[in-house]
Amino acid sequence: MVNIIWVALTIIGFVFAMINGTIEEVNKAVFDGGKQAITICIGLVSVLVFWLGLMRIAEESGLLKILSKLFQPFLTFLFPRIPKDHPALGYIMSNMVANLFGLGNAATPLGIKAMEQLKVLNKNSQEVSDDMITFLTLNTCAITLIPTTVIGIRMSYHSANPTEIVGVTILAQVVSFIGGLLINSFFARRRNRKGRR
Repeated sequence: MVNIIWVALTIIGFVFAMINGTIEEVNKAVFDGGKQAITICIGLVSVLVFWLGLMRIAEESGLLKILSKLFQPFLTFLFPRIPKDHPALGYIMSNMVANLFGLGNAATPLGIKAMEQLKVLNKNSQEVSDDMITFLTLNTCAITLIPTTVIGIRMSYHSANPTEIVGVTILAQVVSFIGGLLINSFFARRRNRKGRR
């Protein structure tokens, strides 16, 4: 459906430009946008490679295991129905740690694996479980200590101080994280009450 919407928007834009006689401006914008996209991608690749390398060092040094142990009580509180030694918890922890370091691209495959394991626990039902919704909330509202993607974009646009947004970003994420968990908890209780009736 999203692909259809994008194609429709592109066609409407080109038709509108032909009617208004601004097709040259559209062509210029297309080529300029492509050039900027490549510049941003190259900038992001360098930042991501650096942080992924640090993540690998953290993994080899045992720092990720220490962080996983710190998250364990929090996760067992949020996911009481998941058995303690189940692979889903490991993937959820790894996903949270990757998000914490701003490695959204590295967190995505871990998140997919976690969802697959949660689906197995849900007996491969087509209906999502409370744990799946909670994990999606955690993943969407994840707190990132170092927003590497945004810093990379700011660097590629030659920002005078690309890291000045870190404090405000963390504050906004903490608020959204707490808000997301509270809203998720409210609707989970509501769903369970309706289920009992």
